[in-house]
Order: sequence, then structure tokens, then C-alpha cells
Amino acid sequence: MRIFLLFLIPVFLTVIANSQNRYDIVIDEIMADPTPQVGLPNNEWIELKNTSPVPVNLQNWRIGDATGQSGPMPNFILQPDSFVIVCTGSAVAAMSSYGAVIPVTSFPSLDNAGDQIFLKDANGAVIHAVSYSDKWYQNAVKANGGWTLEMIDTKSPCAGSENWKASTDPNGGTPGRKNSVDAVNNDQTPPSLLRTYTVDSVTIIAIFNKPIDSSLGAAVPNYSIDGGLSISSAMTLAPIFDRVQLKLNNKMSLRSVYNIKVSNITDCNGNRIGSNDHAKAGLPEDIVPLDMVINEILFNPRSNGYDYVEFYNRSNKIFDASKTYIANRNSSNAISSVTALTSMPRLVFPGDYIVSTVSLQNLQGNYLVRFPENVLEVSSLPSFPDDKGFVLLLNAQGVIADEVDYEHSWHFKLIDNEDGVALERIDPDAVSQDPNNWHSAASTAGYGTPTYVNSQFKQPAGINATIEITPKVFSPDNDGRDDIATVQYKISDPGYAANIIIFDAAGRPVKNLVQNAILGSSGYWNWDGLDDKGRKLSVGTYIVYTEIFNLQGKKQKFKNTVVLARMLK
Repeated sequence: MRIFLLFLIPVFLTVIANSQNRYDIVIDEIMADPTPQVGLPNNEWIELKNTSPVPVNLQNWRIGDATGQSGPMPNFILQPDSFVIVCTGSAVAAMSSYGAVIPVTSFPSLDNAGDQIFLKDANGAVIHAVSYSDKWYQNAVKANGGWTLEMIDTKSPCAGSENWKASTDPNGGTPGRKNSVDAVNNDQTPPSLLRTYTVDSVTIIAIFNKPIDSSLGAAVPNYSIDGGLSISSAMTLAPIFDRVQLKLNNKMSLRSVYNIKVSNITDCNGNRIGSNDHAKAGLPEDIVPLDMVINEILFNPRSNGYDYVEFYNRSNKIFDASKTYIANRNSSNAISSVTALTSMPRLVFPGDYIVSTVSLQNLQGNYLVRFPENVLEVSSLPSFPDDKGFVLLLNAQGVIADEVDYEHSWHFKLIDNEDGVALERIDPDAVSQDPNNWHSAASTAGYGTPTYVNSQFKQPAGINATIEITPKVFSPDNDGRDDIATVQYKISDPGYAANIIIFDAAGRPVKNLVQNAILGSSGYWNWDGLDDKGRKLSVGTYIVYTEIFNLQGKKQKFKNTVVLARMLK
């Protein structure tokens, strides 16, 4: 008996010791949409596989999604290279004929279109998580229901969508046994930094294209940021581990674009990120009218296509697309069908083009999409009729940021077939509702240019104006020599106004020198080296940003530099 007990103790300890290693147990099959039935019972379930070399006791483990988690699993030892079905108690009888079943209370309701499922061990540590989408089926018919999503290679658990597809088993799935799509799918794709979003002025979330090694993701030396900022802490976020929360030592400034560089980070297969991987970051603010404009509209798609609307950030501000909405007007002319551009935070930087449509894949099948990361998919767009209609962009308060009441007659008159031809804005700074500011996309551009500059874009003729600053170096110390910087202008045409903002070398606005000032043929303004609150500014180089414009939408921008110095006494 003593010999037998001595044998059991190390086996028991082995089970417990390995129960908390990430990816020892993986979610390898998901039945999220069992109807219409193909051959399996009408129940939602997931399947777990033990990929480790030792048995693992699943007692007190839990599964969950974004809305909550299940009750604890009962005592069940999952053997190496074995499977178990996890479902609600009412589904046990139907699922038991397919293999071992673990019932749990509060089994999460799996969303058909996509959900985030996680598996936690008895200590609450995330062992595996999957953020699936109905696009993972890679089959439009099977995505409608009755078929499972199966993992292709359980040795590449963090490969994402490339490692999943719809079951090919005639029953619609393979509960309790090896997946029908099982194959070697060695993941050799390195992780990359997709983008960032901002929680507050000192907190940035960096989003990667796949799960990363959480310990390397939490190492501060693996990140750097420009603009005079530094990173104080990093934390890889569960359950997917594809996001890292970065805390800054200093606050970000409005209207400053920062660059975050990442190095030395790997995924769970050891693939290392590129040496120059980076993404932009910044502090978003609210959109006001005409900050971002409607730039391209496809309201009459080809028979196999979908509508799309492109927006252009024509300002020097940063926006969060999750706080903007696309809409139309109903028969009573009231704003209707308000739809968020995205449910997730998504920064839109100055000069960015973003596109709202139902399917990126469909868009790529019909047009050249140069920057697919700038396509924001929605489940459905507001209705945009083929003859005429309304396209509106709203901010978070429901204020109209831009509106175009289009008509198909705005298309080029010699076009025989308008199907699949987008209307492009010619000048983003000109009036939105002017039919002369819209034109059919060029045939040489494939009749549409989603995510990049329009084929019909026309740079407005420059204004015959000059801006000059004297002296180039000034020292506001009241010694009677070069105490002020003078911004001088000359302009040949009447009817113009000007705004002047002074920025420091880091791109932060420090002085609003002129606002909507009416111009004559020539004139000047003086700057005494103080900021908007009358405080002395540090020595250094400053950028004088001048915008000259008229009410017809004609505009020209100037950037001049001036050096603020202080004479030694």
C-alpha cells in the first residue's frame, strides 16, 4: 500500500502543477449557432482539448464571455490529447452520445456573429481565450448556422482567424473527437502593433494583431514614445493578451501625434515582432462641424456589392471613431438610422481616410483598398437610395458634423451605367452640398478609391499671399532690441480672414495669436513671447501656423519658424 501511495502522489502533483500553464487546455471547437440544424443537437457548446503531456483536473475551472462566466466545473480529469464537451445542464443528455460532457451552470450565451470566450483555471488564471467572428467560417452558407468553428492546429493556439474555419464533417461538427479540419498549420507570422487608443491623457492601449507573450508585453523597456514622453508601466491585458496598457509619466497634449515603437515581443509560438514596429497615438477630442467631412459615397453598388461611405479628417485634431455616427433622413426629413462607425475605440488622425461598410472582404473584391485597416465594418448601414438620399456624420452629442444630400445626377453625364461608381468629393475644404464639388470616380481608379485620396481630388489654387516673420530670432527681455516677433502678411485679393496659432517644438499649441482677423492688402501682428495665460515661454524654436481663408471655402496654410531666445546678462 505504501508503494502504491508513493506512486500516486507524484501523479497527483503533476496534474495540479500543470493545470495552470497557459494553452495546456485549449478551446478547439465552438458551436455558437446550432440552427438551422445540420446533424447535431440544437444546443450551444464548446469543446476543450488537453494539449499537454499530463492529465489535468478541470474541477472549479470556468468558461465565460464578455457578459459573465459560468459556474465551476465538477471534478473531471482530462487526459492528454483528449476532448471534453462543455455545455449547459439541459444539453447533457443530447450531447453525451458524442463523448465526455461537463455541465456548468450559467453557460454563456454565444453570439452568432462573434464573441469572446475564455477558459479560466481554478485559481482564476486565463488558460485560453478566443475572440471569434462569423467571418472565421470562411463559408457564407455555414456561417448562417448549424456548423461549428474548428481549430485547425491546436499547437498554434494564438494564431487567430488563420487557424479556424467551419467544420467539414457532414454532421456539422465533431464534438468529442478530432476536428475534421485538423492539420499542421505552423504559425510563423510574427505579431505586429496594429494601432492604439487612448483611455485618458496618461493611459494608452496598444493593440496587437494576435496574442503576445504576456511577460514580454509587460516589460517597459520594450516600448518607447516620442514627443518628450516616457512610459512608466506596461500591463498585458487578459483574456486575449493581444492588448497592452501603457502608463505615461507625463500627460499627452491635444493635437499632438506621438509615435510608439515596440521591440522584443513574441507571440506564444516564439515569433518575434519586427525591429521597427510602431503605431501612432494621441489624445482625441470632440468633432465640431466640418472637422471631418464626407469624402466619398457609393450609394448604387454592383449587384454583388454593398454601399460604402468614406470620411476624411481635414483638421489638425485627433478623433475617436467610436464617438461618431453615420445616419440618413427619413421621409419626414428627421435624422434616422443612426449607426455608430465602430463599437471599439478607434483613433482617426489628421489626414486619415476611414470607410464605413458592411464587408471589408466584399469591398476588396470590388475596389483597390490600399489601407484595409481603415475600413470599419458595421452590421448594416443606413439606407442610401440609388436616385437621391442623405448622408450625415454626427458627433457624440448628435450634432451634424457634415451632411451631403446627394443626387445621382451629380454623376458624370456620359456614364452609361452608374452601378458601382462612387461619387468623390473634389475639394475637402469646399462646400459639402455644392454639386460642382462632386464627380464620379475615375474609371482608371476602378470607379472608387476607398481609404485613400480621391481620383478626382483637386488641390485648390493657392492664394496669392505671403507670410513673413521678422526677426527670425527674437529675445523678449525688454532691452529695446528684437523684443517682439512680427508676423507680416501681404495678399492680393480682398475678402480673406486669418487664424494664427503658435506651437512649440513638440507640436503643442501655446498661443492663439489671431482668430478670424479680417485682412487688408497687407498688415502685421506682433508676438511678445508669452503664452495664452501671459506666462513666459521657454527658449527654443516655435512654429507659427497661419491659415488664410474666405467664405467660399478657399484656403491656404503657412508654417513659419521663429526662435525665442533670451540674452545673457
